[in-house]
Amino acid sequence: MTTTQVALLCNLVMSGAHLNPHLQWLELETPFPSVTQAWKSDTGAPGLLAAGGDLSLTRLVSAYSQGIFPWFSQGQPILWWSPAPRMVLQTHQFKLHRSLLKTLRHYRSTPSFELSFDRDFDQVIENCAEAPRKKQAGTWIVPAMVKAYKELHRAGFAHSVEVWLEGELVAGLYFVCLGKAVFGESMFTRIKDGSKIALSSLVHVCLRHDVDVIDCQQNTQHLASLGANEMPRCDFLTRIKRNMLSTSPDWSIQTIDWAALKTIEQ
Repeated sequence: MTTTQVALLCNLVMSGAHLNPHLQWLELETPFPSVTQAWKSDTGAPGLLAAGGDLSLTRLVSAYSQGIFPWFSQGQPILWWSPAPRMVLQTHQFKLHRSLLKTLRHYRSTPSFELSFDRDFDQVIENCAEAPRKKQAGTWIVPAMVKAYKELHRAGFAHSVEVWLEGELVAGLYFVCLGKAVFGESMFTRIKDGSKIALSSLVHVCLRHDVDVIDCQQNTQHLASLGANEMPRCDFLTRIKRNMLSTSPDWSIQTIDWAALKTIEQ
């Protein structure tokens, strides 16, 4: 869905209009409905599961553990989604194209170029919130989301990848991690291929720690070009439930082995 479509849907939700199919409204203590109740592909909002609730730490951890994520715009109720099929990047299928490898080599030769994890989560998510999006007016990373994910980071469940040049943060991404279940959220860049460099760094560390899949939520041409593809939701849920049982990497101490990074070149 586009942000415009989400806005129209939210107006209907807030007006109390009857929706077909039914959309469950969450009170603070209401658990999520089964993801099998998410709207199907023949509706105006495939994957939509519920509205309302809050963005508390407990709610967000519960959501991700069930393959659910929030997506809404400023002034709208929280909308919760569980698309089927699910867009995922199986880490061994990541495409490190030759053009990206060339860019990496260029920046690697620059002494002031650095890659890091969890050095400045706050700055990464704030930059993601401010980054312009094609075909979108505004951002879904509203102030309430920024605040909630900063709290998620403090609790050890949200992390960031940073790309630095001359001491300045020029690109990055943030993600949620429960055990070894990794959920990609958003990226930004101010340099050529910066967000792809951040993603390739995340994939590299995931491969090192036997993380087999990164959730990408919804299908986009950009993600598909990097090797992401659709997976049946039931298979996706099986993967994340299994991966949640494993111990999460200590993201703050991760480094990039440039020689090993070349091995994932496609």
